[in-house]
Parts: sequence; structure tokens; C-alpha cells
Amino acid sequence: MFILILGIIFLVLIVLIILIDVVPIFNDWVSRIHIGRYNDKNKWNQSITEKGVRWLNKTPKIKVTDNTRLVAIDILKGNYTKNAVQHWQEAALLLGLSEYLKNKDDKNIKKEITKFLNKKFDQHGQWINKPEHVDIAILVYSVMKLDFIDIDNYKNAFDYTWKLIKEHIGEDGTVGYRKSMQSYRYVDTIGFICPFLVAYGIKYNKDECIDLALKQIKEYEQYGMLKNHYIPVHAYKLKDKEPLGLYGWGRGLGWFAIGLIDAWDELPQNHKSKIVLEQSVKKFAKAAISFQQKNGSWNWTVTREECRSDSSTTATIGWFLLKASKIKEISNECLTSTDKAISYLKKVTRRNGAVDFSQGDTKDIGVYSMLFNILPFTQGFCIRVINNNSKVVN
Repeated sequence: MFILILGIIFLVLIVLIILIDVVPIFNDWVSRIHIGRYNDKNKWNQSITEKGVRWLNKTPKIKVTDNTRLVAIDILKGNYTKNAVQHWQEAALLLGLSEYLKNKDDKNIKKEITKFLNKKFDQHGQWINKPEHVDIAILVYSVMKLDFIDIDNYKNAFDYTWKLIKEHIGEDGTVGYRKSMQSYRYVDTIGFICPFLVAYGIKYNKDECIDLALKQIKEYEQYGMLKNHYIPVHAYKLKDKEPLGLYGWGRGLGWFAIGLIDAWDELPQNHKSKIVLEQSVKKFAKAAISFQQKNGSWNWTVTREECRSDSSTTATIGWFLLKASKIKEISNECLTSTDKAISYLKKVTRRNGAVDFSQGDTKDIGVYSMLFNILPFTQGFCIRVINNNSKVVN
């Protein structure tokens, strides 16, 4: 009898493990039936925003491995997801929803955002669980973009984030991705910290924050960009400036795009650094447009037409070009490119409003995911793009 019970338990465990593998694959297959049926921008906007709101407080866990078999083992080992990965997913959703609220006063969205903030910050505006990595700065920046709250209530968390960033400054005067990785400089870090540094510096009159953001971008321009093509490499060594990883990694372009355009956009028109960053914006806009595919997307490796399209790259570069269109000299070509990107993103949106086919989380320098699925980060930037687009009628 005892052996029979053990056998049943063993069988049940096997079935559960198989289900953990099979159910997500089956759900993806079903969800992709009739994908891309959105022709109207307003309906698409409403659909992706409703999905984004639902994800804000129940953000889908993003896998940090590419395993699709025996996933239960990764879950048990704690290798399935990481908090640092979740931070930039949440930040993008918040950035998108804050853009949506500029066009429409939605009480439900404000309620969900308030619920989210109450989970992150205590009554003194400090982190409930203090972060250890600079990735958190993009989440702080997204909080600073909310118009319906008093952001000064969260100044303790802002100050903590600035202190954390300072602790990651290396011998060259720029910020490292991790304290344990001070010999490298990653393109990701530009997107994580630069918008926050400029917004925080302007808000609280801290010129050193703005100077650090500018230095982070300009150093990467000098040592981390491919000459004649102006696209970033994944990372570079601090000692000898040797490039590491791939030139033209799509989401790497996205991280550079976010850091550059939001930093530029936060600066007042008369600020001394505005024109400096504007030159970089114009150069990167022209480079990015040259790699856009005929279907409106950017591939996960932007320099190879044979690679598959990446929605996260397309959404972030689309955002960059939309904001860059403020510059009269490049306005028309930026808007045309943005419209093509939006058209592509509509075509890869599931019936339930989830934007599909984003590259999964990167494993290491030069080690890129070959899984393409939903990503809250992409969802947030799609919401951000469509609600900042002047052609949307609300």
C-alpha cells in the first residue's frame, strides 16, 4: 500500500512538472491565433493600456534562462526570475501609464498606481526594501513622471537612489553596472540612470547629477560606439576600452536610446548641456532609421536582415524617434519612422492586448536570449509611444 501511494505521488509530480512546461507553450499558441488584428490606433491604445494596468501590480515574471523544459527545477533553484529584472519591467509600465494619464483622467489607473507605490515605499517616502543595484533608478524616474502625486513625498527614496548611484562610480568617474563589475561599462546603465540623474538634478538643483549623466553618455560615445555607424556595443572594458559583446544588439540600442532621449528631453531649453546632447540625438536618430526593416521593426541584431524582429527594440527606438521629432531638422523622417514602428507593433499584438515577440532577458555579455514572447517593458513603451503621438485622437 505504501509503495502504491509513493507511486501515485511520483506520478502526480511528473504530471505537474510536465504541465509547468506544456501549459505556457500551449497558452502562447492559443494567444497568437488571430494576432495583429488592430487597425485603429485608439482601439489598440485602449487594449494595450488595459493589459498594462493589469500587469502593474501583477507583473508577469520574466525568465532569466531560456529553458523551456523542466522549468520547475529553475523555479525551485530560484533561477526563474530576479528582482532587478522586474524593476525595469515595472518602470516601463509606469512610464506608459503616466503618459496615458496626460490624455485621459482615469481613476482606476490612478488607483492601481497608488496601490503600486504603497507596496514600494513607506509612509516617509523611503524604500520598504532598499535596492542594491542602479537598475532601480529607472523605476524612480518613472515615479517622478507622475503628475497626479506630490513627488516630494518620495524624496527620501530619490536621495537614497542618488547615494546608491554614487557608490557605483568607478575610477573613471562613470557608473558601473554592478559593484562587482567595475572593470566594465554597460550600455544598459545609460538607460537605467541617465533620465533619473537629469530629472533629479533639475528638480533639486544638483548640477553634479546632470554632469554625471552627460559624462556617462559622452564616455560611451567615445569608447562604446561603432565608428561610422554610431551604434553601441553591449559593453567595453574600462582598462583598455576593448569592446565586449555585440555591436548592434537591438535592446542595447534601446537602452542607449532611452538614456539619451529622456535625458535630453528633461533638460530646459536654455541649459548648457542641451545642445551637446542634441547633436548626439541627431546622430543616433539617423543611425537608427538606417537600420529599420521594411516591416517597420528593428531586428534583435539590427545590422542583420536575417535576424528576427524584436518588439522591445522597436518600441524603445520608436519612443526615441518620436521625441527626437521635436528637432525640426530631423522631424519628418523621425515621425515617418515612428509611424512605421507603430504599425509593426500593432501587427504583433495579441487579441488580449499583450504585445508579443520581444527578446527575453540577456544572460551575459554576448549571450542573448533566443526566446521571443511578451515583455512588460515593451508593453510600457508601446503605451508611452502611442499616447505621446500627436496623431492619436482621445
